[in-house]
Amino acid sequence: MSAQVDRFVHDRLPPPEQLPEFRYDLPELRFPDRANLVEELLDKAPSKGFGALPMLRSPTRTLTYAEAAVEVNRIAQVLTEDLGLVPGNRVLLRGGNSIPMALAWLAVVKAGLIAVATMPLLRAKELGEIIEKSQPTVALCDGKLLDELDTAQRAHAVLSTVVAFNQPEVAGSLETRAAGKSGVFAACPTAADDVALLAFTSGTTGKPKAPVTTHRDVLAMCETWPRHILRARSDDIVVGSPPLAFTFGLGGLLVYPMWAGSSVYFHDRPYTPEGMVQLINEIGATICYTAPTFYRQMAPFAQKHGMPSLRICVSAGEALPDATRQ
Repeated sequence: MSAQVDRFVHDRLPPPEQLPEFRYDLPELRFPDRANLVEELLDKAPSKGFGALPMLRSPTRTLTYAEAAVEVNRIAQVLTEDLGLVPGNRVLLRGGNSIPMALAWLAVVKAGLIAVATMPLLRAKELGEIIEKSQPTVALCDGKLLDELDTAQRAHAVLSTVVAFNQPEVAGSLETRAAGKSGVFAACPTAADDVALLAFTSGTTGKPKAPVTTHRDVLAMCETWPRHILRARSDDIVVGSPPLAFTFGLGGLLVYPMWAGSSVYFHDRPYTPEGMVQLINEIGATICYTAPTFYRQMAPFAQKHGMPSLRICVSAGEALPDATRQ
């Protein structure tokens, strides 16, 4: 039975006869009727031996799986206790790839809310279209990206509350609100088929569309790709350029590494092809996610500097030319 009392998204799904048939024949895909993906990937990490391993890294900070779990719980407490959100409510997320963005996404989903992550490059008009479709009452936004969201908020009264993150010294920020919380929070007992996120498209071919992704969907992704194709390991160090707002980035730079107990490194400045090669060598990265064009631009620097630690490159977004592959 669904735990999401706000039925906004559920009520707008196509009728069952129009949905694809999903087959979960593999033993690892036979999930229980109730499953919360954050509980499975994060809360159970210590029982898999991952608790003390690094999970999220940046130039200034490293969080182990156990430490990240406490931070996620604190944010979830803010969302439910301070902001009064209930399972099924949508929460808009706006930010680049960073530790605070990852923690916020996990907290939203752990609380049974529905994550609506957005690209940092979106302007007020595009944000407004997403707000109009998803009807979030709360947004969590990187403090550096507030201007366009503030403009969109003025045109969409449904978005009543915007809380900034990446502002630990600012009163009322997500960090300062979370600092006063206990860090104890039980995952919402979501049904496996409850909605975890609305993965909005970029809108390049029209208005953004909102594919609906469930907790079961994300767990199935994690039990197939990193297990059978990537063969991810707990000693992997993952880097990449795709934003967490895209499922390519969400998988590669958050939930797939969590499944394996790997660590993800979020840089604090924009990536360049040469900078990516340098970063891979600096931190000993073993897996890289980016697009074919970026790999092509990286190639001369990779030939010049070498990348001895890198074992896997994952590409998406466009066709990968054979010349770039070679």
